Amino acid sequence: MTRKNFIKTTLFTGLSSAMPRSLGAANDSHNIKAMLLHLGFNMWCDYLPEDMDQSVLRHGDIGTPDTVLRTRDEFWRKATDRMAERGLNMLVIDLGEGLVFPSHPELAIKGSWTADKMRAEVTRLRKVGIESIPKLNFSTHHNGWMKHYHHMVSSPAYYRFCEEVIRDVAEIFGRPRFFHIGCDEENVWNLANDGYHRSIVARTKELWEHDFLHLVRTCERNGMRPWAWSDYSWDHTDFLQRCPKSVIMSNWFYDESNGGFDLAKNNTVCRKRLKNFYDLAKAGFDQIPCGTNWAGYMREELKIGADDVIGKLVKLCRRDIPPIHLKGFLMTSWRALDTPENLAFNLKAIDLMSTALTPQDASSIRL
Repeated sequence: MTRKNFIKTTLFTGLSSAMPRSLGAANDSHNIKAMLLHLGFNMWCDYLPEDMDQSVLRHGDIGTPDTVLRTRDEFWRKATDRMAERGLNMLVIDLGEGLVFPSHPELAIKGSWTADKMRAEVTRLRKVGIESIPKLNFSTHHNGWMKHYHHMVSSPAYYRFCEEVIRDVAEIFGRPRFFHIGCDEENVWNLANDGYHRSIVARTKELWEHDFLHLVRTCERNGMRPWAWSDYSWDHTDFLQRCPKSVIMSNWFYDESNGGFDLAKNNTVCRKRLKNFYDLAKAGFDQIPCGTNWAGYMREELKIGADDVIGKLVKLCRRDIPPIHLKGFLMTSWRALDTPENLAFNLKAIDLMSTALTPQDASSIRL
């Protein structure tokens, strides 16, 4: 080794040892260990006019938006502390109505976090090695958090609204690397059968793609790489030829009862979901596959849990997705941090994710 190279190596080693853990994690773009937690939860509701007679609703009517933030600060802290303890390095924060947007404070509910509170939390998380990534779901299936803009989809006012809240979040989070735009499950079947929508708006074909690309461009103009759920391409594989490769895709495949993780043996209607990992790889997209410990209705009917899903998903994707495009993994429980039971469910999800990402544990999992 030459003296010049020795000095360079020594200097780099010294800088690396002095580098905060958070910076090291942020710069490792192929080692993302992410957990999605919900700050807001008005993604599974239908916005109702404020002057509507609430007495006409059934008691406990599903899909009625929260007027008080569900997330409890002490449970949020316990979940994020567990993430740090178990080595997870990224938190995707599903914001919804949980943040007071400077451009649209009318969307806030009681308990929504102020911009200053969110900035402080992003700083705290960075100090313990966790990179904060914002998420707002712009799917018409999950946009009750928008309140009246929920009914203005694809209008000039709607496009301005999307630009404004994305710009707000970019500033509050300090121009994060990624911005998750959601965009899942927007189709007539899902909207008609979810049990809570009183109005159904599902964009299709050129309009869906137009609005999706508007969100992509808006993220990029604000210095963030767009990140989205990939399920639109389950039924529109040709879209992958038109979608910019700058978009990071997260495919999700939860229920082994939907045919299992072996593509050669899976002949169910859900095969297209599993095949999507391979379609994305063939098209050259960067991927962050998503797993869960939430059990879908088919698993619930069979009285089996979903604790095995993330382990099998990690093994499948490490085996079959080109390493250059496999950026990491995402885990979520799809439960709010509002009760001790739901906190425990989220903590279990974090533990399952950490275990699945341990090489020796993942290698022993049978698909």
